[in-house]
Amino acid sequence: MNSHVPTLSGGGNVLAIVPQTFEETMRIGRAVVASGLAPSALIGKLEGDDAAAAVAVAIMSGAELGLKPMVSLRSFTVINGRPALYGDGLINVVRMSGKVAYLRTGCEERNGKMVGFCEAKRLDTGEDKRVEFSQADAERAGLWQTKAVVTKWNKWDKKNEEKPNDSPWYRFPQRMLAWRAAGYCLRELFGDVLGGIRDEFEVGEIAEAEAMRDITPPAESVESKPTPPKPPKPPAPPSAKTIDAEPDEKPSDVSEFSLGDFLDEIETTLGGAKDEADVEEIWTGFDAPAVLETEGHADMIEAAFAIKTRRLAQLSPMNGG
Repeated sequence: MNSHVPTLSGGGNVLAIVPQTFEETMRIGRAVVASGLAPSALIGKLEGDDAAAAVAVAIMSGAELGLKPMVSLRSFTVINGRPALYGDGLINVVRMSGKVAYLRTGCEERNGKMVGFCEAKRLDTGEDKRVEFSQADAERAGLWQTKAVVTKWNKWDKKNEEKPNDSPWYRFPQRMLAWRAAGYCLRELFGDVLGGIRDEFEVGEIAEAEAMRDITPPAESVESKPTPPKPPKPPAPPSAKTIDAEPDEKPSDVSEFSLGDFLDEIETTLGGAKDEADVEEIWTGFDAPAVLETEGHADMIEAAFAIKTRRLAQLSPMNGG
């Protein structure tokens, strides 16, 4: 008996499956999660429809930039609910837009210091731009890493631990400088293409900065050790109004020290600083290292310095301060 078996033919164009509705996007998201192809950096510990939703967000974010679904999954991550492109993904999206005359990135060395750069030109308008992000810029922003071992807070065991430095700024400094320069350059020159999307590292730094505002100190037992006398609260900045007490007058009530309130007060006050000189004057007034040491929170001194560093970075000319 002869059975007819269709022959296999070669050639033909391969077309991507592009969802047209939210439900279709979620169906693709569920399929990706079920297949195990969902990037772990994208879904983290999410499961079921929560994981599918994270995949759907990445697909929809990529669609707005002209990326096909599976390309979006390779290019996007989601950090604290914010979609972000990997460093090379940002560059690739701009290249694929058809609006680029040229785009070059790299890292140079000047006077013993590294300088990342990105230079690009639009094909449609002729606008061009070159942006540099130097090692000095990274140091001022608190990004530069030189230590092989760093102290990290273990939120589960509520203690500091010494761990190998896995920061990309320590492992790949030249690439990070070039990508940061590219982020600034391409968002300004091709804002219509990127639609406000940032790269993963910048979004991660924003999320980390926001998390610093919610730092909770480790619980301490008041009965386990005698409580030393509480020092007066640090002086208010020069612009704040103060009322002078009489020489013999003593405060009737000394409020309990709150680490969260103290760090919030530093951040709020530094937010009003107009330049680096203001930042230094306010920082000196708070005397945060001494206060935190006295209050038994020496492990939070680095966190206080991070608040100061962020404000200095915001006032930097690179950030439009």
